[in-house]
Amino acid sequence: MNKSLILKGFEVELFTGLSSGKHVGVSASLTKDFPDFVKEPDQRNLEFITSPETSYIKLKEALLEPRRRLRKWLASRELTILPGSTLSLGDSKSFERSDPLNHYHQLIEENYGTDVVTTSVHINLGIEDLSVLFAALRLVRCESALFLALSASSPFLDGIPTGVHSQRWIQFPRTPQDVPFFIDHAHYVSWIEAQLETGKMWNERHLWTSVRPNGPKRPYDLNRLEVRICDLITDCDLLLAVTALLELRILSLINRLDNLDPLKASKLDMNELGLLSDLNDIAAAKSSLDANLHHWFDGRRITCKAWLEELLESVKPLAIEMGLLQTLDPIHKVLNHGNQAMQWLQGYSKGRSINSLIQESISVIEAEEIADQAIRMQFG
Repeated sequence: MNKSLILKGFEVELFTGLSSGKHVGVSASLTKDFPDFVKEPDQRNLEFITSPETSYIKLKEALLEPRRRLRKWLASRELTILPGSTLSLGDSKSFERSDPLNHYHQLIEENYGTDVVTTSVHINLGIEDLSVLFAALRLVRCESALFLALSASSPFLDGIPTGVHSQRWIQFPRTPQDVPFFIDHAHYVSWIEAQLETGKMWNERHLWTSVRPNGPKRPYDLNRLEVRICDLITDCDLLLAVTALLELRILSLINRLDNLDPLKASKLDMNELGLLSDLNDIAAAKSSLDANLHHWFDGRRITCKAWLEELLESVKPLAIEMGLLQTLDPIHKVLNHGNQAMQWLQGYSKGRSINSLIQESISVIEAEEIADQAIRMQFG
């Protein structure tokens, strides 16, 4: 039984704007003052990256400290951090370049436009054993729809509801279109080299899929799994809960490789698993917790909420052993009360405007940060 927590880190993308919910781009000027923040091609969103930690207490501070600095800088300009993973109140018709001289940014704008102007959180989990890394890649790809459903926060675009819970995942250009189930590292390397040779990928970073291997020199030197499917999760406790569930699944995989590696345990072949996973992701983007999915083990139909409940029950003994049971609590709240997208859509169905819903969420984010800062000051 593996009893050690693994290293974890985040890449967090954020929108900035007015307290009214209007997006205002500042990344070009912000990154001059804060070089640890990263410019995205469109200046309305920006990114920060946390250092890897095993401790969930340290991870929470790693998430909040950059936000506190950013919020102070924004406040001096009467701006704030915006919730949601799409341009909820617009404008998706225009692209606002953060760096007009950046050739890669130009390629992004010319080929994808504002489809890429979204925010999300990428969760990185350290796995140095390559056989475990690719088994984890297969398992998490098969279950990635569940994590999208927990995080869905983009039901609006340009001031109207889109009819889905994660507009971000619907519009984001997954690239290349067909990504196989990788048997091992050698399979992955040869496939990446082929995509680069044919131009389907511009560089080793141009693999935009729900989950991918990552490391200091992709595709050759890999040391972590990067889960890319989640919408932006502004509630740090929920983000840590989602991360804990991912970690518990990977630890369970390590302990029960033959039972949890889809390549060994599934009754479906690799092509079927790839198609099933991609279709599950789209279903979760459309209906999140209410989505009808198909289980990777045997293809049986199961609701997203029921699958998550099964997963939570299956990891409960390990969660107790690892001291992570309480860390998972926010997931139960989402299952009982809905994710951000579902709560927004419920409010909208009762006659509330999108503006008022966004503004209320801005206040909630600020209040959570203030409360956490007060606790931190009280207990050091």
